[in-house]
Amino acid sequence: MTAHPISETIASLMPRAKAELTELVAFQSVADPAQFPKSECEAAAAWVADALRAEDFQDVALLDTPDGTQSVYGFLPGPAGAPTVLLYAHYDVQPPLDESAWISPPFELTEREGRWFGRGAADCKGGFIMHLLALRALKANGGVPVSVKVIAEGSEEQGTGGLERYAEAHPELLAADTIVIGDTGNFRVGLPTVTATLRGMTMLRVTLDTLEGNLHSGQFGGAAPDALAAMIQLLASLRAEDGTTTVDGLTTDAEWDGLQYPESDFRKDAKVLDGVELIGTGTVADRIWARPAVTVIGIDCPPVVGATPSLQASARAQISLRVPPGRDAAEATKLLTAHLKAHAPWGARVSVEQVGQGQAFRADTSSPAYTSMAQAMEAAYPGEKMQTSGMGGSIPLCNTLAALYPEAEILLIGLSEPEAQIHAVNESVSPEELERLSVAEALFLQNYAESKQA
Repeated sequence: MTAHPISETIASLMPRAKAELTELVAFQSVADPAQFPKSECEAAAAWVADALRAEDFQDVALLDTPDGTQSVYGFLPGPAGAPTVLLYAHYDVQPPLDESAWISPPFELTEREGRWFGRGAADCKGGFIMHLLALRALKANGGVPVSVKVIAEGSEEQGTGGLERYAEAHPELLAADTIVIGDTGNFRVGLPTVTATLRGMTMLRVTLDTLEGNLHSGQFGGAAPDALAAMIQLLASLRAEDGTTTVDGLTTDAEWDGLQYPESDFRKDAKVLDGVELIGTGTVADRIWARPAVTVIGIDCPPVVGATPSLQASARAQISLRVPPGRDAAEATKLLTAHLKAHAPWGARVSVEQVGQGQAFRADTSSPAYTSMAQAMEAAYPGEKMQTSGMGGSIPLCNTLAALYPEAEILLIGLSEPEAQIHAVNESVSPEELERLSVAEALFLQNYAESKQA
């Protein structure tokens, strides 16, 4: 870390940042009332709003979005004639999954082995804290040189599109010259990275019905069509023998021509067990950044404990399909739906429900804002140059913002490097990354303001 005053200020603010992230992580803000009370998300939104008010933001509001959740908005005016920068994060989180598999409670920020563990610590409550740190450092060192809008989304992890639809209905609200999405991450700890592409996604639930009711497997098994067996066969049709995604009509041969991801590093980051092969073909970067990937993320079926010798009359699965840049997510949804209906065995009755969708995104890395960010990152990470990479995940809001504000520059940074294990058990954030990226964001805002004055 350099001796720049911004760096010194942020270093002094880190104990406060840890205390605040502890408070924010404690909210069980999973935006699914079937899993956690809606009041947890509402309390988290209120905390974010209070934090913005404490930093002198104006027009702070809890926006009721069409999907039944709340996004938090605030505006901090800058000097006359200064550009406007929109800072994005989300306060909702993924479910903790198996809480017994967490070494420490998922909603209690816990320091261990130099990292802070807790659901949302990196994705993306830490991203909101990053924005606060950058703004506080600027205020302590001459003031914030740009006008700042902050939007903290309340349902990003659910993919239900509430903020996208709200923004489309209120296009003036989030208008900005540049947008910083604080929801991606460095390629690895200590390597400053902006994300150039995001895969889109579609989420479907498929239900198969074969019988009027469950049957005794001894009396009817062997002739009566079992819905669970039909579902297993249907889901198997979505992958080739080598694991490549096989959705009828969806190509899987695109190549990534940027920063590469060595297979040995990927195996380590993904914690692949010894002797277990990776799936698919091509480079790792091809597979996770440039090609579609299907995942069965849930199946409704009887648990092993308490199972009875029965044929199942109905089965349901939830399927996620990541869609690479250059492919329309709506078209991919149609192809996946058609595939599921065409490949259901034994004439099983099929119903498909769409539960989420978002378009892929490709940033313009030649824009002036990227030059400002490169300079900022090189100062925050001495001896390292900014890299650009892809990201296999999805942030549906990016394309909405790009369509609403075609002249705006969009940069994607964040705390979700591989060690963070976002969406998995034992998610964590590196406090060193939080500190350095906060420095980078503050210096970026200074550099960007100067570039607009030149």
